[in-house]
Amino acid sequence: MARFSGTSWPASEDGVSLMYAVFKTGGKQYRASKGDLVRVERLDAEEGATVEFDQVLLVGEGTDVKLGSPLVSGSKVKAKVKSQGRARKIKVIKFKRRKNYMRTKGHRQHFTEVEITSITGGPRKKAAAKDKPAEETKAES
Repeated sequence: MARFSGTSWPASEDGVSLMYAVFKTGGKQYRASKGDLVRVERLDAEEGATVEFDQVLLVGEGTDVKLGSPLVSGSKVKAKVKSQGRARKIKVIKFKRRKNYMRTKGHRQHFTEVEITSITGGPRKKAAAKDKPAEETKAES
């Protein structure tokens, strides 16, 4: 799936809304759905290994959203490690004007690229909750 930037989350090709989750790892928050490739802060895992993110802040599907306070209990995001790498080099420059002082230094941040394989613990369907009381009232009659 291609990366998405916009105000609303896209639907899949067949028009059904995709389940998405906001999870936290490495001090940052990421929003992803199944099949997305996400670059997270470096994880201690081999390529091809499966990792679980259990700090899930939000799980949603279309307009049904399950929001945690702070975490959604029982929710997990599972992912497969695709690669380990280093980002583009950025230059850090320190200088003091009129003092003939300038220092440059480069930095490359380590990352782990993961592919989201599954999201569990999503919002419950409202239709299933309405059917249960109706069945119980029929059984009582």
